[in-house]
Amino acid sequence: MKINRLFEIVHLLLTKKSTTANELAEHFEVSKRTILRDIDALASSGIPIYTTQGKGGGIAILDNFILDKTAISEEEQNQILFALQSVLPTQYTDVDSTLSKLRSLFQKEDTNWIEVDFSRWGNTVPDKERFETLKTAILKKQAIAFTYAGSYGETTDRTVYPLKLVFKSKAWYLDAYCLSRQDYRTFKINRIFSVDLLPDCFAEQKIKLSPRSAPDITPPKMIHLVLKFVPSVAYRIYDEFDKKDVMIHDDGSFTVITDFPEDSWLYGFLLSFGAAVRIIEPKRVAENLLSQMNEIKALYDEIIT
Repeated sequence: MKINRLFEIVHLLLTKKSTTANELAEHFEVSKRTILRDIDALASSGIPIYTTQGKGGGIAILDNFILDKTAISEEEQNQILFALQSVLPTQYTDVDSTLSKLRSLFQKEDTNWIEVDFSRWGNTVPDKERFETLKTAILKKQAIAFTYAGSYGETTDRTVYPLKLVFKSKAWYLDAYCLSRQDYRTFKINRIFSVDLLPDCFAEQKIKLSPRSAPDITPPKMIHLVLKFVPSVAYRIYDEFDKKDVMIHDDGSFTVITDFPEDSWLYGFLLSFGAAVRIIEPKRVAENLLSQMNEIKALYDEIIT
């Protein structure tokens, strides 16, 4: 777009001090005549651009010219840079170029105070490839097909119109219109497998995003838990639980009082702590966990013997 080209011409002149119409034409892949019209438009708008003839001549901007940025406060400048820095991993169109220009405009070079990585530890390439496919499908309004793993281990094949990527409660989700269910659904991205782009495209105006919905599972019953943890798992306590639910004792141990959904995930979560957790309440959860541990023991007894 012309307005973007005009802004970048000013940015280049502020950075390089001097250039030529031929160099600008090559850079923007337009004709020299177009560049000269752009220079005239900038000069007419009050930007102090001037041209010089002969050897060593070209297009330049007055050395003392600074773009007026007083309309944007210091806090707003930081917020703009923070937002752009945070979306760099999406590789969205020319974000890095825009970020570079605004750093120069705001005279802020040290903006590497945030890094966003959509992948999990040890799963970088598959996670990034999946995220890239979903992003492409959303931007191009293209249908996708994938296999989805539900909360209780069942898998289903889905065909959806992807609408939005959402980060909520330490996990990424996909908001989509599910053709299999003829309704809106929210899918947890870590449970999406074998994503394929389909040739079918959809009209965004006909597929309106519904209000925020729960993930594509039936919400399980919540259960009130009282848990006792040994000091050695302190690093996990603050990762997994809200600080207000945690009580630390003089011996370094922890008591956690919280509510969790009672499903298969809960028991897998508790088992992941091994002997570092003791269930104080409710008793039946402790009994169920012990039963699962006995089943695990029996399984390995068969293997070992």
